[in-house]
Amino acid sequence: MMAAEEYYIYTGGVVPRHVTRVRIDKSITVIPARAFQGHPNITELDCHDKVEKVEESAFYLCRSLRRVIMPGVKVVDQWAFWKCEALTIVECGKLERIRGCAFSSCISLRNINLPSIKIVEGSAFCWCKALMTVKFGDKLKTLNGRALYGCRALERIAIPLKDGMITHDNIITGCEKMKHVDLVEEELHETIAALLLEEWKKDMRRKIDALNQILDSSHYTCRKGRGCGGEGRCDTNLDHKCSTQYH
Repeated sequence: MMAAEEYYIYTGGVVPRHVTRVRIDKSITVIPARAFQGHPNITELDCHDKVEKVEESAFYLCRSLRRVIMPGVKVVDQWAFWKCEALTIVECGKLERIRGCAFSSCISLRNINLPSIKIVEGSAFCWCKALMTVKFGDKLKTLNGRALYGCRALERIAIPLKDGMITHDNIITGCEKMKHVDLVEEELHETIAALLLEEWKKDMRRKIDALNQILDSSHYTCRKGRGCGGEGRCDTNLDHKCSTQYH
């Protein structure tokens, strides 16, 4: 049925081919698998905040889809938005899990903000060639292989660093323009080496140098003494972990 705002109110079943704007009915809390697969004309999806899941291939190959508003969705299943080539706006403030290839080949997507995300599975955003910035929140636990593979325009990501969070060293393979990594938490973790970002390492060294100056002025000393030459200074080797105590 058509609402006054010219949205098609989706209550289930087959969506007519002429529909361009879709609003999910209050009775729907899960968008079922392949519900809109291959629909040629849908440009907008508007979900109410009780929709919690988008199932497998729900919008697979919806090449005209440009705008997705899903404020309550927590899980997006595999291939859900695969090759939605016009997609530029995704609002998903409560999204916790993105399954494999969920947004793969969304070649017009430029920015994504995922404040509640916990798990990003393999190839979730691979070949999103226009993607420039990605912001993960501090709840992120797992970032799987090829998650951002081939995102050639990607320049900046914000990410919390947690031991064991990054499972493969090909997360950003092919991200030729990557220049900046913003730390969501002010901690240094072993996962830095896994990302192979020289600029990131240099930034960490600068932070350690600044810390050393503070330690000198506060008369700290290195408890273990390794790499400090007995002078209470931690060196700038990222592999060196040194705890401190007062004289």
